[in-house]
Formats: sequence, C-alpha cells, structure tokens
Amino acid sequence: MIQSMTGYGKAEALLQGGKLTIEIRTLNGKSADVNVKTNLLPKDKDIEVRKRLSDKLVRGTIDLFLTFEATGGDAAHTINADVFHSYWQSAVKALDRETILTKAMLQDPGVGTILANGIIRLPDVVQSQKGDVIGEEDWPAVSAALDKAIDAVCTYRAHEGEVLYKDVTSRIKNILASYDQVEALEGERITNVREKLGKAIEDLGAKVNPERFEQEMIFYLEKYDINEEKVRLRQHCKYFMDTIDSEPYPGKKLGFIIQEMGREINTTGSKANHSGIQKLVVHMKDELEKMREQSMNIL
Repeated sequence: MIQSMTGYGKAEALLQGGKLTIEIRTLNGKSADVNVKTNLLPKDKDIEVRKRLSDKLVRGTIDLFLTFEATGGDAAHTINADVFHSYWQSAVKALDRETILTKAMLQDPGVGTILANGIIRLPDVVQSQKGDVIGEEDWPAVSAALDKAIDAVCTYRAHEGEVLYKDVTSRIKNILASYDQVEALEGERITNVREKLGKAIEDLGAKVNPERFEQEMIFYLEKYDINEEKVRLRQHCKYFMDTIDSEPYPGKKLGFIIQEMGREINTTGSKANHSGIQKLVVHMKDELEKMREQSMNIL
C-alpha cells in the first residue's frame, strides 16, 4: 500500500534530570530534505540522525524537533536574549504591519507582558543551564525514542496513503468511464461530419465524383480518428494501476504517467469536433488535475 509524504510522529525519552520530547513532521518534497530544528542534539550525532531519517522516511521535507523539560535540581533555566529579541522584533513588526497592535498599545506594560509570555514558550528561548542535555549515557534512550517517533510517522503516512489510494484510483475509474462515453458518441460524431461536408458541397452546387468524394472523406476523417489515443490512454491507466499496486514508492513515476495520460486526453479534445465529447474531455481533465495534485503527496 502507498504512503503519503505528510506525516507526524512523537516520542519521549526519560533522561537524567528531565524528559526529552521528539517530534517529527513531514511534508511532500522532491527529495529527502532533513531539517534539525534544535540545539539539543549533540554535534557528533547530527549526521547519524539525518541519515536515519532520510533512510527510513525516503522522501519529503522532514522537520525534527527536540524539546527538554528539566525536573528537580536540574530545572534551572536561562533565557537566550538573542533568540528572545529576534522573536520580539519579528512579532512587533508583524503585528504592527497588520495593525493589530498600534505602537501605543505596544508600550502598554500589560500588552508587553502578554507578548513576552508567548515568546518565552517558543523554541530555543528558554534553555537549560545544564551544559549538554543529551549525554553519551542518555543516547540509547534517545535513539530508541527516535525510532519510535519515526515508526509513528510511518504509521501516519500509511493511513494517509490509504486515503490517497482510494481517491486517485477512483479518478482512474472515472476517466475510463468517461472515455467509454466518448466511444459511444464516436459514431454520431463521424455521421455529423459527413452530413456537414455533404451539405456544404450541396449548397455550393458543385458536381463531385462520388468515388473521389468518398476517398477524400475517408482521408479527412482519419485526421479525427481517436483510436490510437483511446488505446494509449487505456494502457496508461493500466500502467498507473500496476505501478501504484506493486511499487513501494511510486510517487514520482505516477507523476510521469499522469503527464502521458494528459497528452492523450488533450489530443482527444483537439480531434473531438463534437460538443458532447468536448464536455467529457473537460471532465477527464478535471479528474486528471486532481490526480496530479494528489500524486505530488504520494511517497
């Protein structure tokens, strides 16, 4: 079963002096883009953690968050003034731009207190006085919690993948059903073209050789023949289903198949010469566009 690239996982590890919380959030992306958004991770573990995340989560924008809650005698904290100031300036600038808070309001001690309390809760503002939160003796527990968080992301992705699978495969069925309707209108379309050409010649009062006229008619109608598009589109739909059912990470390939499906549908529309077929082509394009949007989130 396919997986979504959107996911979330959380796990906790009890360390000496406190509790470490690990959170992983993933979004769709062309490759594995790992962002470690914490200063708690030991530098010598950074490469290892990034590799584990990219190996197990394969693809997408992957954000790792670590937060530490100290207990007992280790609960002493300091405020990182530089980080606090940066958050404060950004908040004041954003709020002032949106005219939510005027300069006069910002000078009110009560407003400033509320804003400061909010900023203190943001990442990396409050830091433990302890030098290294994660010591070498704590790493086994942290490593196990990291694996647990990654497994939680995979479970989340699998659940989202089930939803994506149902959606895109139902749209494949809708496209095939619409093309069946195109086939049903094909005979009517050919008859209409013949009648229009025959009437145009009749209105001109021109005398034509019946055999030559029939030959030219066949040549003309061949330009509007959609049999090749019909065959190729059905092959692409089958290939799409085979790929999504058999490959563990089919997202990129599905995107290429959707492009090929779009070419056949567009060509059908350019050859349609029939209002009913054009409406069906518009419907197929709409279904295909929704498939394209969804496929961008398939791992």
